[in-house]
Amino acid sequence: MLPKFLRRKKGVKPSMRRKLFLSLGSLAAILLLSGVISILEYRRMSDYVTELIAANIKSITLSQRLADITEAYNHQMLAVVVQNDISIMPDFNLRYFNAQADSLKNSFTSQTALPMVDSVATSFSTFMNTSLKFDEVFLADSVDTGQWFFGTLQPCYNKFRQDMGVLNDSIHEELRRNSADFDAGFYRSIIPGVVSVSAGLILIMLLFYFITAYYVNPIYKMSAGIDNYRLSGRRHNYEFDGDDQLANINTGISELVEENIELKRRIKHLREDRS
Repeated sequence: MLPKFLRRKKGVKPSMRRKLFLSLGSLAAILLLSGVISILEYRRMSDYVTELIAANIKSITLSQRLADITEAYNHQMLAVVVQNDISIMPDFNLRYFNAQADSLKNSFTSQTALPMVDSVATSFSTFMNTSLKFDEVFLADSVDTGQWFFGTLQPCYNKFRQDMGVLNDSIHEELRRNSADFDAGFYRSIIPGVVSVSAGLILIMLLFYFITAYYVNPIYKMSAGIDNYRLSGRRHNYEFDGDDQLANINTGISELVEENIELKRRIKHLREDRS
């Protein structure tokens, strides 16, 4: 239900208070609405892109962890070859590696990287199956362990590193795109605010023109008309477009001036008749 001063009865002209309230109220409503839209849009975009960036960072961490585990295993086998001591042969925690690999695969938000993950899994499987033959090769007298390590096992490891590098490049590229989307989303989210501020400035200028043209200037004119009457007795004949309280005041001033002039004229005639 509208407040009492906003209710408009039938046949009643709009008041100055109503006009000013509606103009200022519309300006405030536009600014408030645009501000709410900007905040909601920014929060939505921020939450969405933040989740993507967090997933990318998790993928980078997991891929680096898998690369470090495999590199350490490869270096330990190289130590066996260099020291010619099978007793220092490392044990590879395949269950932990597979768990990390599954987490890596599930961390991707884009389907484009999944084939690269499959390539890494395939190359790692090849490397791991080849490394399981290390004991047999080391104990065999007919096979040179060093030649087998660098000629057979290392190409498998290098293929794994190559596929892992391609995957990491893809993850970093996706992280770069998500960061760029975050920046673009930020600018998109502030567009309603920029538009609202621009619209607010335009409305303020229009409101200033409206108040100046329809209220300030008439008040100055009425004040000047009253001063002219006081100084020279000139009639107040100022008229302007309007149907509110200000126009009513101007009409009242004109009537009072006319009545005062007529009263002075009658007093003058009475004095002349007596003399």
